[in-house]
Amino acid sequence: MAWYDRFFGRQADVEEKLNPAQPYYDHKIVSSREDTFSYEQAYEDLEIVNRGVNLIVDDTAEIPSVVGPQIQGIQNVVKGLKRSRVDLLLNKEPNPFQDISTFKRNLITDFILDGNIFVYFDGVHLYHLPATKIKIHSSESTYIDHFSYNDAIDYKTSEIIHIKDNSFYSIYRGVSRLKPALRTMVLMKNMRKFQDNFFKNGAVPGLVLKSPNTLSEKIKERMIQSWTTRYRPDSGGRRPLILDGGIEIDQISNTNFRDLDFQDAIQENEKIILKALGIPPIMLDSGNNANIRPNMRMYYLETILPIVKKVNYGFERFFGFDLREDISDVPALQPELRDAAAYYTALVNGGIISPNEARDHMGFEVAEGHDDIRVPANIAGSAVNPDEGGRPEEQNADED
Repeated sequence: MAWYDRFFGRQADVEEKLNPAQPYYDHKIVSSREDTFSYEQAYEDLEIVNRGVNLIVDDTAEIPSVVGPQIQGIQNVVKGLKRSRVDLLLNKEPNPFQDISTFKRNLITDFILDGNIFVYFDGVHLYHLPATKIKIHSSESTYIDHFSYNDAIDYKTSEIIHIKDNSFYSIYRGVSRLKPALRTMVLMKNMRKFQDNFFKNGAVPGLVLKSPNTLSEKIKERMIQSWTTRYRPDSGGRRPLILDGGIEIDQISNTNFRDLDFQDAIQENEKIILKALGIPPIMLDSGNNANIRPNMRMYYLETILPIVKKVNYGFERFFGFDLREDISDVPALQPELRDAAAYYTALVNGGIISPNEARDHMGFEVAEGHDDIRVPANIAGSAVNPDEGGRPEEQNADED
């Protein structure tokens, strides 16, 4: 058991082997290996974690999915569902109780904090299941036998869409993206606790009471109680302490209140957390916007789009329809759209694909009359219609 398991009092759920051969696995109940409470607590208590996670959740949830045709050859789980119904579930109304934005935010929050997404499909609607409540039951005869929710409800594998993030040690569950920063978050938590305790103590540094006489344990205890009563701010005590019998007070050390701020350490720790989340620190630095544009583009390309694609792949596998991310409303990715438009224009003009194929790749509806492949204009005599490419025939002077 790792040190952070002991720190948070977590018990190991299952000992998993690294060998992917199914018959040799320990087929036990596999719940979340991560102590998601620690990540959830960090999300609630640490501003930088809350802000970073919310940034990814908000940006990811606002990218819609374009539902394309059925994927040929894929063994999808659900059969007979119409394309329009899948589009409604993934872009408009997943269930009668949630809008699509709230639904997606729940999924992505679980994905970041737990490394897993679990969605229940009842044949009509999609429902988010909290990842921390789900256990995976495996067996020797099948990869996953069934899922259980809160040890109370069992689900068939055909009812659950499971999307897992990367994991080194498990073929069943993903790992939280905050795991590399777990130690850093614990340090920040301890620094906050130290600051709180210091000021709860009235900002009084450690003191030593010295007496030239030998005191009994009873007298020592009484003096400690008296000191605590008078100088703890939560007791309201502010009376001066009268010392007699030769007792003196020595301060253990001179405390620099600037050192207690931990500002430099906090800034470095925040950078570590943002890097674990895949967020360029400059994006949350309100005082430096010089390089915000290229960093924003990198953030979408390296962090947001891979999450969107991974989620789409999970729904593709379940429903059997091609899903693509629609980035037309993302300002940071407009250069990608211009590059894509130039790329597909070249393919169309080169006679490689049809205009409608290009429109489909760009996420546009096909247009009537644009299914034919154009013949390149540099191929002499290939066509008589300039709209179709090729050089038009030259009129014979004798015909005039």
